[in-house]
Amino acid sequence: MKIDLHIHSRTGSDGALAIEDVLREAAKRNITLMSVTDHDSVDGQERAIALAQEFGIAYVTGVELNVTFPLSEDASVSLDFLGYGYDIGNTELRGKLRLMAEHREERARRILDNLNAEFAGEGIERLTEDDMQRIRDSVDGTFGRPHIADYLVGKGIVRDRQEAFDRYLVRCDVPKYPLSLEEASGLIRGAGGVLVLAHPNDPNGTSLAKTAPDLKRQTGIIRERMLEYVDGVECWHSRHSPATVKHYVDFARKQGLIATGGSDCHQKPIIMGTLDIPAWVAGQFEAMSGRRV
Repeated sequence: MKIDLHIHSRTGSDGALAIEDVLREAAKRNITLMSVTDHDSVDGQERAIALAQEFGIAYVTGVELNVTFPLSEDASVSLDFLGYGYDIGNTELRGKLRLMAEHREERARRILDNLNAEFAGEGIERLTEDDMQRIRDSVDGTFGRPHIADYLVGKGIVRDRQEAFDRYLVRCDVPKYPLSLEEASGLIRGAGGVLVLAHPNDPNGTSLAKTAPDLKRQTGIIRERMLEYVDGVECWHSRHSPATVKHYVDFARKQGLIATGGSDCHQKPIIMGTLDIPAWVAGQFEAMSGRRV
């Protein structure tokens, strides 16, 4: 049995493949249970459900929401949460995602203004409204910094996406939409779904790792500050070590939480279905997928 509950598409956010190609690749890789979890977008879900049925794959609706989580009165951290099994027609969820998409557009404009300030000091030609439109035209799903990074690569300003972030996009960043954990939980649960903390110990991503490198400290934060709002935790992830997986599976069982897992595949390279996620994980999602896995 192959399970992957964390996959991105070009249709909804920053994956390389359109939703149709993601499902075809999943079928080719004999994935049994899957979820496409695009950033702040449910645009590809209806098509994913239909294709999963066509290919005989059990499917759970998914989305990845970015949350601003306060660590203290003066400090906060950006964390990602996965929503599963929600009603794709829920008006409150869709309304909030539209608002967040509008904020992303304004954020992108402000990032370009910040980039132009940097470019002025380096003698690089400024980005214009035409550039903004070209970047927008390249976006199939949710507008984000990776699309700006790819445009800078195309213009020859940087060699690759990583250099774009290292030289410019980290320094020129603008805050994301300030979604709270309480609000994210209310949106997903209100739409009939469950909320799961994503990749809590990812050393290179949006996670608790940089704030709390110690695993016990991480689960302490979850236990003390999040249990009221979350239903599960992502234990298996492409950048989780075996020690991390074991720690979080034990924690999930002790706290009565759902244990999930996924590659976080953006198709660069294609790594969907490559994690060894045990079959019992599927049992937690049988009701949501509408079939026995």
